[in-house]
Amino acid sequence: MRWVLIFWVFLMSAISYLDRVNISIAGSAVQKDFGITDVQMGWVFSAFIWAYAFFQAPAGRLADVFGPRRVITLGVLWWSVFTALTAMVPRGVAMSLAMLLAVRVILGAGEAVVYPASNRLVAKWIPTNERGIANGLIFAGVGAGAGITPPLITYVLVNWGWQWSFYVCALIGVAAAAGWHFLARDVPRGHPFVSPKELAHIEAGIPAAAPGAVAKKALPWGTILGSKDIWFMTLSYFAYGYSAWIFFTWFFRYLNVARGLDLKSSAFYSMLPFIAMAVCSPFGGWIADMLTKRYGARVGRCGIGVAGMAGAAVFIALATQVESARLASVVLACGIGMQYLCQSCYWAVTADVAGSSAGSVSGFMNMGGQIGGATTAILTPIIAASLGWTASFLAPALLCAVGALLWLFVNPGVRLESK
Repeated sequence: MRWVLIFWVFLMSAISYLDRVNISIAGSAVQKDFGITDVQMGWVFSAFIWAYAFFQAPAGRLADVFGPRRVITLGVLWWSVFTALTAMVPRGVAMSLAMLLAVRVILGAGEAVVYPASNRLVAKWIPTNERGIANGLIFAGVGAGAGITPPLITYVLVNWGWQWSFYVCALIGVAAAAGWHFLARDVPRGHPFVSPKELAHIEAGIPAAAPGAVAKKALPWGTILGSKDIWFMTLSYFAYGYSAWIFFTWFFRYLNVARGLDLKSSAFYSMLPFIAMAVCSPFGGWIADMLTKRYGARVGRCGIGVAGMAGAAVFIALATQVESARLASVVLACGIGMQYLCQSCYWAVTADVAGSSAGSVSGFMNMGGQIGGATTAILTPIIAASLGWTASFLAPALLCAVGALLWLFVNPGVRLESK
């Protein structure tokens, strides 16, 4: 049953990225309808991400207090409603841009629940030595959702207009929320579909709380913010987010405008990074689990973190030197694939060190990643206009190198309750 729930979170992870990348694919049509510039479109992209970023920690705390079942159900319904409302914003009025920004802010707040709450689920449902592959599968949904978005949204856009692409995404979200609420429970004990054998396996693999810790009480924010390991991972995840979000916001436009590919070719080649995410995320989680069992978390988690971020820095930098747009797409896909090899390591470590406060801790870390994403949404077109698109992609390459170095200072074996 634990893998059924992980698969359902994978689906909702995919839907969440379908709902956030659709505006990137429909960006040119949205800009035309609303009469806005590239820089103003950057505001629209970043409005979602800033709200998504700053609601991460509160969303994680809600999951710690009320449980992932209710929090994820309400979150998915929330973002589905505001996905539909994005298409209903009136064009050609004085406040059109402001209303579009407001809807994207509220949408971002709703989507903030999915990963901190799912990490809280992982902390209670998944044994430690399976958390790499579990988180890898969850984040494979990022690549799956973002990967199917270009052809799906392009097809709907061409045939029925960009508004209908948002309505379709909203309906899919409502269906997923209903399925999740039926299947999920906050803890495995008492779930009608969990066998005694599975329950024993899960409980044997969950780290015991530190002596004197209150198992069901969320850790104080002072304890969380006082951990240097959490700060190192958060800063590294900022670099991760800056690099990853350039693919979710400006990559399609980069291929279409800077590299000169037509709309259909851009839709095809912009799928490659997301296919790499979907493949490399569970593969990296499997490798991390295997190395953790054999050599410990320092090698299995931190070592993969260093290798993934360093590899991403190399491939993204190399892609800027490739003349062919199609070959550059392949090299960039290798770069984001290297990043996603270590994606699960960030989340597995936060689940291990935080226990019952995994939602709060991973939410804080993910806030750093999404601030990086909001920064790239705004800064990428500014850098491109001033220094060229090559410079705009060298910036994430440099940050990935810094993110790799920060992993060297993380100690994954220290539980927060024991401090």
